[in-house]
Amino acid sequence: MEDVIEMLRERNEPVPVPLELPDEDLLVEIEEELLIALPDDLRYFLMTVSDVVCGRLEPVTVTDPNSHTYLPEVAAVAWSLGMPRRYLPICESDGAYYCISQDGTVLLWNERMSDESWDNIWQWVREVWLAD
Repeated sequence: MEDVIEMLRERNEPVPVPLELPDEDLLVEIEEELLIALPDDLRYFLMTVSDVVCGRLEPVTVTDPNSHTYLPEVAAVAWSLGMPRRYLPICESDGAYYCISQDGTVLLWNERMSDESWDNIWQWVREVWLAD
């Protein structure tokens, strides 16, 4: 995980207004808004690298409610399209959603769950986000 975080930090692209990283209190507010607990890996991901911008994919964020990557809004859209509520989206890509289960497994949902999966968010970052 630490090596993946380091790779993300190395590839972080400068942006005019960078996002801030959330604190624990904000993540509790997000959980209350979503009515679902954040899996541990997602919580750590948000607290350590949700300010990183690199490549084409844009994973969810939680610090700016006006952002198109704001987790509660992305989740509302994904759930309205039929993604099961037991999953949380971590990234929208061309109408499909990478989502995370409570056990930390990352899956691809595109009107139904595909056979593609990753053991955890860090494997997904390495094999999907950084490979994009």
